[in-house]
Amino acid sequence: MSYQRTQNYNNRRQKNWSRNQNTVAYTSAIKLGPVAHTVLVALMITVLGLIYLTQATRATSYDYATQKIDSQIAELNTQKNDLQIENARLTALETVKSSSVASAMTTPATTDYIQQ
Repeated sequence: MSYQRTQNYNNRRQKNWSRNQNTVAYTSAIKLGPVAHTVLVALMITVLGLIYLTQATRATSYDYATQKIDSQIAELNTQKNDLQIENARLTALETVKSSSVASAMTTPATTDYIQQ
């Protein structure tokens, strides 16, 4: 296998380099002008901006989902408190009816009302 020297690679003898330096330097065959560099930088900034916007939008959608779940939790806590109050009211009435004091009470023979 033989290697051929191309115009893109320069060896140490041609550049007169010293020790501990790269012995091969790559020179690009494509030359870009200042306008092309400006366009490439603008394109890279645009791509990075779009990536940022997609990430920010994703975080916002998570925020909406979290807010919806939080409102459901608050609504369910309100329903739970209402049911606890209703349960306490109903069990208190049953406890009073079945107590020994309530069973010892008798109904009155006559009821009189005061008139004004």
